[in-house]
Amino acid sequence: MLQYLVRRIGIGLLTLLLITFIIYGLIRSMPGSPLTQELARLDPSKVMSEEDFRRVQKLYGLDKPWYEAYGVWVTNLAQGDLGRSFSRKRPVADLIFERMGPTLLLSITSLLLTYLLSIPMGLYATARSGKTDERVLSTILYMLYSFPSFVAALFLQLFFAVHLGWLPLFGMTGDNYEEMTSAGKAYDLFLHCVMPVTCYTYGSLAYYSRFIRANMQEVIRQDYIRTARAKGLGPVPVLLHHAFRNTLIPLVTLVGLTLPSLLSGSVIIEQIFTWPGMGRLFFESIRERDYPTIMGLTLMFSVLTLAGQLLADILYAVVDPRVRLDSK
Repeated sequence: MLQYLVRRIGIGLLTLLLITFIIYGLIRSMPGSPLTQELARLDPSKVMSEEDFRRVQKLYGLDKPWYEAYGVWVTNLAQGDLGRSFSRKRPVADLIFERMGPTLLLSITSLLLTYLLSIPMGLYATARSGKTDERVLSTILYMLYSFPSFVAALFLQLFFAVHLGWLPLFGMTGDNYEEMTSAGKAYDLFLHCVMPVTCYTYGSLAYYSRFIRANMQEVIRQDYIRTARAKGLGPVPVLLHHAFRNTLIPLVTLVGLTLPSLLSGSVIIEQIFTWPGMGRLFFESIRERDYPTIMGLTLMFSVLTLAGQLLADILYAVVDPRVRLDSK
């Protein structure tokens, strides 16, 4: 196990270097720069002199070729410094930590709802395989999975916020949030979460429930399931205690692979609902050509992706003792 972990961590570090190197080169090749964004915000009557322009360019580190600037970024990263945001004039680490909470609120809530609903739906679809109600459920799930979340977000806003007025249109809290009681704050936050969480959840719900059903259909054809039925066990004990236990093996591995999505957020959904999370920060940073913030977020997403893959392998070995990580 230790040898496997050391090997995977070493490969992960090389992968991180390659990812960040390519991303840094790509963002430095984008049209515009932080200076063009700064000049756009200045008073048109004030013209920056050539000397001032070069001074600001040096201050931002834009006077060096991108590969040299990448070396400076890696050196600072090795010292635990993610840099300072060009547009917000704050440390990147503080910005990421500040936006982490709102994204976790949506993603963890969505993940819990997905597992709580998809498991019984998948088991129900397995038990009722071929029946009319199962086919109706499968059709609805297929439709949900193929329906774009940003389109659903717009429909939800038009219907529940504009037409009915039941839910707030956007944002995370109301205007008078600070004046509310604790119960009022919780209820206000709940109302603001309903539509974003719905858009986060329905696609995953459709995928997970279909995933469980597909794996259950394969498991219930095994010989030990026929033996359990021949012994007189009812359909519920067979599904729950025998078939579903083995279905947990591929299902548990998905838990590790969902780790990046917990903090990455959804750029489109958070932008539509003006939700102050990681996805929206990433969108704003690209628009503002805020290189340090883009690189800090890219690094975090890459680390989470690699850690999620490693966690999925470890969980697979935990739930299935036949798997030996040292042999991989």
